[in-house]
Amino acid sequence: MKIEVWSDYVCPFCYIGKRRLEQALQTFPQKDKVEVTFKSFELQPHLPSDPNVSVHEMLAKKMGATIEQAKSMNEQVIQSAASVGLAYNFDSMKQVNTLDAHRLVKFAEQRGKAAELTERLLSAHFIESQFLGANETLISLAEEVGLDRDEVQQVLSSNAHLEEVRQDQVEGQQLGVQGVPFFVFNRKYAISGAQPLEVFTQTLTKVWEEENGATPLQQVQSTTGATCTDDGCEIPEK
Repeated sequence: MKIEVWSDYVCPFCYIGKRRLEQALQTFPQKDKVEVTFKSFELQPHLPSDPNVSVHEMLAKKMGATIEQAKSMNEQVIQSAASVGLAYNFDSMKQVNTLDAHRLVKFAEQRGKAAELTERLLSAHFIESQFLGANETLISLAEEVGLDRDEVQQVLSSNAHLEEVRQDQVEGQQLGVQGVPFFVFNRKYAISGAQPLEVFTQTLTKVWEEENGATPLQQVQSTTGATCTDDGCEIPEK
């Protein structure tokens, strides 16, 4: 089974959704036969990286809200993250453009380190508040997962792997990806948002049972999934 995940490294629900998928796979009997691939999606492609702008400030500006209102919104996300064992630290997160991070993960794919770097980038941003907009930060994180420093520097100082990132984005648009996280199972079913654990579990089983079927992409419906779009992140009412 192949699972493709469109996500961004500054999307809080992408990390939460990643954990729920991982939890579902832990109890899935055929987990060794599942391949998970992460695809590039930029939530705010035109937003510059700025270590002087906090995530609270960025959200307040985008939503036309006060800093206190933005903090309240982020507090809800913190609670969602805690439910899957992630300790988010919004107070020291900074505004980041993720294009270079996406390019770097495409390079990591060639070295067999995409999964490790994806996890490291998410953890660095949401838990450690490391500034992913700085090349030195990206180089350090890449080195931690076993990538060569000189090669990483060459990638970041060029436009290497930009085409692969853009191809992911085009492919996502063709599949109807408008917000992230967005999980596609064998190009047959899709889960939009950080859905409850049981949705992932049920979908894994359903896709496996229909492995030889040829049905069009269908979106698994749920009213409780949380998704991030260009307009921001939203937690549906319970």
